[in-house]
Amino acid sequence: MSQSVIKASKEVLKKMEEYYKGQLKSNPPVHTLFAAKVNGCSITAYKSGKVLFQGKSHESEAMKWGHSPDKNQHSQNQSHATPPSFVNQSHIGSDEAGSGDFFGPLTAAAAYVAESKIPLLKELGVKDSKAMSDDKIQEIAKQIKLAEIPYSLMVLHNEKYNRLQQKGWTQGKMKAMLHYHAIMKVKDRTGTNSLDGILVDQFCQPSVFERHLKSEQKRMPDKIHFITKAESHSIAVAAASIIARAKFVKEMDRLSGEVGFQLQKGASKKVDEQAAKIIRSRGKQALDQYSKVHFSNYQKAEQILKLKNEQRKRK
Repeated sequence: MSQSVIKASKEVLKKMEEYYKGQLKSNPPVHTLFAAKVNGCSITAYKSGKVLFQGKSHESEAMKWGHSPDKNQHSQNQSHATPPSFVNQSHIGSDEAGSGDFFGPLTAAAAYVAESKIPLLKELGVKDSKAMSDDKIQEIAKQIKLAEIPYSLMVLHNEKYNRLQQKGWTQGKMKAMLHYHAIMKVKDRTGTNSLDGILVDQFCQPSVFERHLKSEQKRMPDKIHFITKAESHSIAVAAASIIARAKFVKEMDRLSGEVGFQLQKGASKKVDEQAAKIIRSRGKQALDQYSKVHFSNYQKAEQILKLKNEQRKRK
């Protein structure tokens, strides 16, 4: 079985356990802290600090938390642990949002930050969006736009996402293409003379990213680099992360207005219950416009409805 392994600190392990709380197994194996299964990927955290990811989407799931020690770490077309020197110069950064959420679209953004604008963005509080509340993200996203930072925002709405997935596209390929198109739009707008590099918040190995591009007759942009947690090193990636997340939050609010209640982010048990509520009131087909239907939450929602029907029959 395909797998990835990372080494995590106690702090990260706690964050992981909280993040996966809706998918935790009730009886984890001996010598483990917790075990979970999400979207076909089994996750096992050991007391030693090692975390094993196995099965479908193991690599992208592991990359949310850090590098696999089994991966080579080089520059340009391979992962590397330290940020390239151009993060303190004029560069493009890209990031995405919504990939781990059952409800809502997939969004990706790229932003070009000139070296002269870096102090301004730091002053505005541009940093890792994961450390911000939704309200703060929306506020800083507006400030980034007012600062006239060139950016491009891509939104893959649920209906199209589901059609691509049924055609055989993996979520990794969808993300790669969104990143690519966002980067190229910004690159075309700014020109290459003022560009020192491009940094992508890594969600898959660069060779896989390149393979996805080639499958759609696209080539890797020049000067492109990939690192995990890039938003903590690059103000351009941080800006892109905020723009992508702000749009995702706005779309979630729009979809919540349509269904009549506030949709939950993530893929927890609460999400399963909300999916079941939508199926019961609007039918299965309604989830196509609100969610990523290949997530296991879809089957769990059906199980909730089946159990409730059986309970009603027994009464």
